[in-house]
Amino acid sequence: MKHTRLYQIITAAIIVIFSITGCKKYTEVEPQSGYTIPEVFSDVPNATMAVIGTYDELQGDAGYGIRISMYYPYDTDEGIVSGNIDNGRRGVGRYQLLLTNTEISNPFRQLYRGLEKANLCIEQIPQMKLYAEGTVAEKKELKRLYGEALTLRAQFLFELIRNWGDVPAPLIPSYQQKGLFIPRTDRDSTYDIILTDLATAIDLLPWRTEVTRNERITKGAAKALRARIALFRGGYALRSNAKIERRSDYLKYYEITKKECEELMARRDQHTLNPNYESIWRNVTSFVYDPQGEILFEVGAGGGNGNSDSRMGNYDGPNLSNASRYGAGGGGIIMLPNYFYAFDSVDTRRDVTVTWYAVNGANNVKSMRRLTELNTGKYRRDWRVPLLPGTVLNVGYNWAMIRFSDVLLMYAEAVNELNGSPTAAAITAYEEVRKRAYRGNVGLIGTTPTDKTGFFNALANERFLEFGHEGIRKFDLLRWGQLATKIDEARTKIEQIRTGAGAYANVPDTVYWRNVGEEIQFYAGSNTAATAQPFWQPKQKPTSGTWNALPWRTYLVTNVIDGKPLRTGMASFFVSGKSELFPFDQATLDAYQGRLTQNPGY
Repeated sequence: MKHTRLYQIITAAIIVIFSITGCKKYTEVEPQSGYTIPEVFSDVPNATMAVIGTYDELQGDAGYGIRISMYYPYDTDEGIVSGNIDNGRRGVGRYQLLLTNTEISNPFRQLYRGLEKANLCIEQIPQMKLYAEGTVAEKKELKRLYGEALTLRAQFLFELIRNWGDVPAPLIPSYQQKGLFIPRTDRDSTYDIILTDLATAIDLLPWRTEVTRNERITKGAAKALRARIALFRGGYALRSNAKIERRSDYLKYYEITKKECEELMARRDQHTLNPNYESIWRNVTSFVYDPQGEILFEVGAGGGNGNSDSRMGNYDGPNLSNASRYGAGGGGIIMLPNYFYAFDSVDTRRDVTVTWYAVNGANNVKSMRRLTELNTGKYRRDWRVPLLPGTVLNVGYNWAMIRFSDVLLMYAEAVNELNGSPTAAAITAYEEVRKRAYRGNVGLIGTTPTDKTGFFNALANERFLEFGHEGIRKFDLLRWGQLATKIDEARTKIEQIRTGAGAYANVPDTVYWRNVGEEIQFYAGSNTAATAQPFWQPKQKPTSGTWNALPWRTYLVTNVIDGKPLRTGMASFFVSGKSELFPFDQATLDAYQGRLTQNPGY
């Protein structure tokens, strides 16, 4: 979020609260300045700053600036973290989840800081005199702030639940708690509370076009989040009995998803698809709000530091050397060969989501990457306008949390489940996403299945392709109870690519390429178009001209991670019935002194 960091105000208030509830010590030093609760919530500007302080806990290195957005969603059948295992991000990716891993503990604490701030705002804003007796404008703005706080609390709790399962879920500020070490709460009851909170928030929040456009939550964001959380409430999850189950009342929650998505789909004046998939990400990387409002909920970044900014474009994206005009960065995430080959060659999403090039030097010339070195592309640094040279870590990109294409596909999924087969409206929603992806080749989208299982499988694959590197795939697989299955399927497909078997018989051993200016031109045999990409032509070898030969399929034979072939090195410590959830870290367990039960298998 491009704002001055103001969360210190609410933090100061919390410190004052703790000092009130704690024992008076004669050695205490009275602060020369500070804020009491009444001062923080004395007027609309101060209440606004308190809510902005709550937003701030979404971002930064321990939030959606890098850890939650780009460490937690991997390894899956979509991509993996690069490099060999450690007690850090690669330990998270490989599912060697040690209790001393700070990449688990630090985001956990930040999410609870956000929850505490949200709880204080939720308690205090409705108690403000202006909430009931202010001017029309003051009451309207305070209701908006209250709705934002309810939505933020829902997001913090949702993230905690989908990573740690049944977590302590305080719903009042700490100073009101009888004890700070509250027990774990059944996630279903927590989900029900935040779904009710979001229904309240929706009535309080404005639509996107009714307010100045920025990264603050509006009605569409709350509705989309409610639809998403309802699917998780109705989905599968690893329970305390070490079984992956879903509750018998799950269809009730699919109804919520259907309702919220239907209402959003009826307001195309507020949110709809950007007609060009690439433009979504060009806009994000150039700090442009798209007029369609496809991104309903985004986490704002700014400030150029690890507390409030993001690392998208520095950690992820294609490899860029420091000597290039774009600055250094990229390479933190590898998109898997099976994911690259999941796309149709005319699907415009492939070349946005996956990059096959690096920029190696001061001349900014691109070079080709091998099949096991493909990186992400949506937040690529070389798309940033204006350019940001050097080794700057914080590029300022906002994290896209929910897009309108997700609304369309959630709607289609919910209707299929409720109806027992897809309705015409569900098929239309699904095909709207698909046709955008095949822009210019919509006649190639294929025939949409009309039976329940076939439609679900097609829709699940569409989500796979649509949301690459958006932190969605792993959690979709978790709520479908398919994470272990899809990791195994990916391993099988990687082996088939390596051996040129089955559907992958025409994957080339070698790719031939050369530079035309800074860009890459591929040799395509009889297809002489400069844009041709011969990724399905195994025997197209140049007979004239100067071309670079790059091992493609054959590199899978020798490529290893953690001393293992890629197919076994990815997610190498994954154990079904355990790895679907993170453990509580050792410091948290120690603080609870035996009063907090650990997740299954740890």
